[in-house]
Amino acid sequence: MGTTYTLGHHESVLRSHTWRTVANSAAYLRPHLRPGQRLLDVGCGPGTITVEFAAVLGPTGLVVGVDSAAPIIELAKDKSMAAATEGRVRFEVGDIYALDFPDGHFDVVHAHQVLQHLADPVSALREMNRVVRPGGIIAVRDADYDAMTWYPQPAGIDRWLATHQAVAHLNGAEPNAGRRLLTWAHEAGLTDVTSTASVWCFATEEDRQWWGGLQADRILHSDLANQALAASVATPEDLEAMSQGWRAWAAHDSAWFAVLHGELLVHAAQAEVGPA
Repeated sequence: MGTTYTLGHHESVLRSHTWRTVANSAAYLRPHLRPGQRLLDVGCGPGTITVEFAAVLGPTGLVVGVDSAAPIIELAKDKSMAAATEGRVRFEVGDIYALDFPDGHFDVVHAHQVLQHLADPVSALREMNRVVRPGGIIAVRDADYDAMTWYPQPAGIDRWLATHQAVAHLNGAEPNAGRRLLTWAHEAGLTDVTSTASVWCFATEEDRQWWGGLQADRILHSDLANQALAASVATPEDLEAMSQGWRAWAAHDSAWFAVLHGELLVHAAQAEVGPA
């Protein structure tokens, strides 16, 4: 099943992906991780969270990162080597709809900011459920674009939000995934589900310059920009105005931006025990 990634892998996209850690992106899962577990990180990207999982699971644990983009897997392998994970992490090109692992192979299956980019997130959840052991955990976290909020409010950021959502919908994706995670889990037949939420908040001078700068660059140079132009969702002048809106926001000494995320922890069904 084909999936068009709305953002692509421009440097402005990887700038945020490589910032992600267990602490800022998987804190809801952290209390459930134990040394020696086997964990699958689906849609692992450049592997920053993946490598940190290995540190948590210790020398007896194993973490496998899977992503559909071969160049990103090579980047993740380099990061793994730099982190000296000594074989406790491996990275593979893979398809979330057809994971190349046997049933019940992992204790934990994790996906961060992945379901929002898929045409069929329900099938993806079913496949994640297939490869987790009975009693294991599926953990997913996705942003919700309509729930993002910011101050001040340059017109360019409003147009950025509308443009991103329009392109994502053309790709068959759902940028407001955070609020839909629980529904998708139920549609996938998952029953023991805990639903929570958390935020990224960018409000310091350093955070504003970093977040505003990468968004200003992304709307001009990433696949999001290319797709917006190709689909006539925006003109070059529109994209420039959006970029300037982000830079105006970042320059404000009281600027504030919050990204709401939906989260799910799913406890996979225990295997049925027959009569003695």
